[in-house]
Amino acid sequence: MKKLTGLIAAPHTPFDAQGEVNFQAIDQIAEHLVDDGVQGVYVCGTTGEGIHCSVEERKKIAERWVKAAQGKLSITVHTGALSIKDAVELSRHAETLDIFATSVIGPCFFKPANIDDLIAYCQVIAAAAPSKGFYYYHSGMSGVNLDMEQFLLSADAAIPNLSGIKFNSADLYEFQRCMRVNGGKFDIPFGVDEHLPGALAVGALGAVGSTYNYAAPLFHKIIKDFNAGDLAAVQQGMDRVIALIRVLVEFGGVAAGKAAMQLHGIDAGNPRFPLRPLTVEQKQVAVNRMRAALSE
Repeated sequence: MKKLTGLIAAPHTPFDAQGEVNFQAIDQIAEHLVDDGVQGVYVCGTTGEGIHCSVEERKKIAERWVKAAQGKLSITVHTGALSIKDAVELSRHAETLDIFATSVIGPCFFKPANIDDLIAYCQVIAAAAPSKGFYYYHSGMSGVNLDMEQFLLSADAAIPNLSGIKFNSADLYEFQRCMRVNGGKFDIPFGVDEHLPGALAVGALGAVGSTYNYAAPLFHKIIKDFNAGDLAAVQQGMDRVIALIRVLVEFGGVAAGKAAMQLHGIDAGNPRFPLRPLTVEQKQVAVNRMRAALSE
């Protein structure tokens, strides 16, 4: 089973001044990520505001990413939605595209009550894109807080195309247990950027994150320093990561992250409501602080 390695960016969905999808900016983001040595993208996830987009928009966004990537990025398309009908429709569409995998977050309103219910839910959606890998998207934001080791153990026989879990949790004990299921069969890309060195220390091979959109070289160096055993250099790199994350926490992760794309000459626009857009002044402060963190 193929496993994601290196940095996988969770790209923003760029919007124009009218709040519509800016497809030309997707082309710019893809070119930038390839230049920065990013290995793949996780499209229409949390950072990509997939839940904020219509089904038709999400289909067109996925299609544009396939075109923009030109085969140079491994593409995983998040097809999760509040309605399982929408999730199945998005997955059927993804099945027609030249992508690596689909992925689904647990529904955040009516939630699966246990592992069996979650597997039954994922089973239907994964079956709609049978030729693609399938990753369950484990995130506390969904409110679905079930044991992922038990999910993998039980889902292995129920979901033939199960690739693994996009693991957006700082629980490195659970992460390690997932990595060991069935002799390490599953791919468990790690999804908490500010905890990356800890994940590397316990065996992470790939990492999916939003800061890799605009700070990939910093994280490439952290990984290189870690592999070289230079922990002092890793800590110095993490000083800069912490400075970056402070800005995201203060101003809002999606809004500030979109503003950060200005560091690379890309206008990703504002997030959609209910996320609060930043003022022009706030964007400038956020960008300046991020630039300072990256240039230290």
